[in-house]
Amino acid sequence: MGIGVSLFLIAVGAILAWAVEYTVVGIDIEVMGAILMVVGSIGLLLSLLFWASFAPFAERDPFRRRDDLGPR
Repeated sequence: MGIGVSLFLIAVGAILAWAVEYTVVGIDIEVMGAILMVVGSIGLLLSLLFWASFAPFAERDPFRRRDDLGPR
């Protein structure tokens, strides 16, 4: 799930939870909205954690020590 899909799920969940005043027999729309917001939040968190591993400031060589940066 990407960041865009996660934000979309959070937005749809918020609309269902707080803005819709319609009742459906057998389905609680507020609970469905809360579930969508939770799923979207988890997806956003996982997407951000996954993309953080590709950050340009991340150290690429885990075996290279910080005091051994220059040529000898």
